[in-house]
This record gives sequence, C-alpha cells and structure tokens, in this order.
Amino acid sequence: MVERPTRTHLRIAAMGDLHVSKNSQGMFQPLFGQISETADVLALCGDFTDYGLPDEARVLVRELTAAMKIPVIAVLGNHDYEGGKPQEIRQILVDGGVTVLDGEATELHGVGFAGVKGFAGGFGRGALGPWGEHAIKAFVQEAVDEALKLESALARLRTQKRVALLHYAPIRATVEGEPPEIFAYLGSSRLEEPINRFRVSAVFHGHAHRGVPEGRTSTGVPVHNVSMPLLLRTNPNRPPFLIVEMPLDDAEAGSPPADPRGEPLVKSA
Repeated sequence: MVERPTRTHLRIAAMGDLHVSKNSQGMFQPLFGQISETADVLALCGDFTDYGLPDEARVLVRELTAAMKIPVIAVLGNHDYEGGKPQEIRQILVDGGVTVLDGEATELHGVGFAGVKGFAGGFGRGALGPWGEHAIKAFVQEAVDEALKLESALARLRTQKRVALLHYAPIRATVEGEPPEIFAYLGSSRLEEPINRFRVSAVFHGHAHRGVPEGRTSTGVPVHNVSMPLLLRTNPNRPPFLIVEMPLDDAEAGSPPADPRGEPLVKSA
C-alpha cells in the first residue's frame, strides 16, 4: 500500500472582482482549471457579477462546474447587490456547490474560514462617525453590523489558523493607489478590530482595483488585495490569482509545519 504524502500546508488560491457578464461563457474555464491543479481551495472575494444579475451568476457557476475540482468558498461584493437580487445570486452559487459566507464560518483541513461582504466608511481617524442625520447613522451602522458579523463568524471557529474573506478592505494600506477622494468608499477599519482580536492568519479582499496587493493590520496580520484587475496590472505575465500556503496544525498535518513561525507563505501563481 502506497502511503499518501503528509499534508503540511493548505494551498489557498484567492481572487475577486471577476465581473462576469452574460457574454463570459468559456472565458474563465481555463483559469479555473489551472487553479484546480495548483490549489486545495479557491477563495472568491466578491463581485462575481457585473450588474448583479442572476443570469451572470449562472454563467459563473457553469464555468466553475466545468473546470473546478476543489472546494470554493466565497463572499458577495457590492456589484452582486446591484440588481437587487443578492439572495438569488447566493442561492445560484450554493446550488452550484459554492460555500457562500455572510457572517458564517466553515473549516477545511483544520483551517477556519470566516466571511462577510464588509462595507464602506473609511479608515482610522478618517472613519465616518454615527453623528447627525439619520442617513449618516444608518450608513455607519451598516459598517458596524458587518464588523459584528465578522466577529461572530470568527468566534465560531476553533481552529488555530483562521482566514477572513471580505470584499471591502479592512485597512487603508491595500487601497493606496486609488484616488484619495474615494478611500472612504473602499472599506472600513471597523473590520480590522475583530481580525486583530481573533489573531487571524490571513485576510483576502477585493474591491480596490487600483490599490496595492498587500498590507498588514496594526498587529501584523497580512492582508491581501486579490482584485483580479489589480493582479492583472501588477503581474501581467502571471495568472490573476494569488496562492497562499497556510501551515496546518500539527494534529492535521501529522508533522511540524515547514515554516516554524507559522506564517502563511505567499507564492506566485
């Protein structure tokens, strides 16, 4: 009997902002096939659709099911809400085998995944506060609610390694490069607090097409902007997805991780 090699890392492929249209049939199958051969799981960070139309989501599911041989975990993005049918889009993805997180958590090979869409509001001292008109308070409350959902999802996980999937950015560093006037619409630092408190191992988000690929929270948690347009721009000769190798717990791997610090290893696609 041939022994299977001991798994020491979980290879996470991450990307977002695919903006699939009704005319995208056949465009993503080769990419998804390559991801299936390269990674153990695909993390999708929202904006699967261009206008939030169910037909666009169906195109994506056909592309995934035709080529994908590994689990897919996802969160929705703001474009997926544009058509007013986010629940229908979510159900189409779920029916296609995608695990869609919106305040929920899931585990794979001893690594925990928590996901929310997130929301806007700004970062640090520039974050919008809940003062004044009702519309402002409602806007801020949406960001607070998304942070609370992320906190609840992370609290459910009992794994040493935790991954947070978002669409909006939790830190300013990964939106640098966008026009400063729109920073407040690209994310919210309210998402950073639960990430730091629960000692998340890695964060993936999209949304900021002209941001930068990587930053860190105030406690050093690595944050990866995996927006597909950004990855295409910064690495035009490479496929537009990021691979992060997450060291597994000793109990799951059966041997010590290759990186004794337990840091996720970022590798080019």
